[in-house]
Amino acid sequence: MTAPVFVVEHFRAGGDGHYVLDGPEGRHAVSVKRLQPGEEVVLTDGAGRHAVGEVVTAEGKDRLVVRLGTVEEEPVPAPRVTVVQALPKGDRGELAVETMTEVGVDAIVPWQAARCITQWRGERGLKALGKWRATAREAGKQSRRVRFPEVADAATTKQVAALLAAADFAAVLHSDFEHASEPLATAQLPAEGEIVLVVGPEGGVSRDELALFEEAGAKAYVLGPTVLRTSTAGTAAAALLLGRTGRWS
Repeated sequence: MTAPVFVVEHFRAGGDGHYVLDGPEGRHAVSVKRLQPGEEVVLTDGAGRHAVGEVVTAEGKDRLVVRLGTVEEEPVPAPRVTVVQALPKGDRGELAVETMTEVGVDAIVPWQAARCITQWRGERGLKALGKWRATAREAGKQSRRVRFPEVADAATTKQVAALLAAADFAAVLHSDFEHASEPLATAQLPAEGEIVLVVGPEGGVSRDELALFEEAGAKAYVLGPTVLRTSTAGTAAAALLLGRTGRWS
């Protein structure tokens, strides 16, 4: 099994080259993972910088002393994959974030689509956004990533259109099979740059939204002959794109 990942704010070790992991991450390492001297860990800032370390000792319930190796930086992946995720009902939003993080999505943009039942307003919206970001962080650790996906503030439809206009490849997953669409599996994909994929709500992308997105340069695509739930469509589509662009090679 690959070494467990822990998030740190800095990589400053003591004069003896030892790094002290404490606080919630230290508690998880000592009391939950029960790491022992000689085992490896990976420390990361979640933005690509990381270092492999060797456990020297565990102290108390929340203090792990690590012999820190060289700090390295993971290259920015290309092409970059952003998923615009319409707000699902209940906790399905966190499920979508979790699985998209696991497959390797680089950025997630919550979208308040016209047909979304869920509404992010005021404190409730801030709390929900916080849950999405916490989920991305934990899923990033679980999947052994050192560069976690960015979870942006909730976007309006016009803001989504602007993202699509600036992308090197812009796609809208569409469930209306009567609308002119192409299979995502055969789309021409860029070798680098930005891929932006829009996943609509359970009720689908409205005609007005689709028209605005197509005006911005996006095309409508389907994944196959069946309709996936909004909480799984982004993960399935991202996996397809990551495989086809060579990022899983």
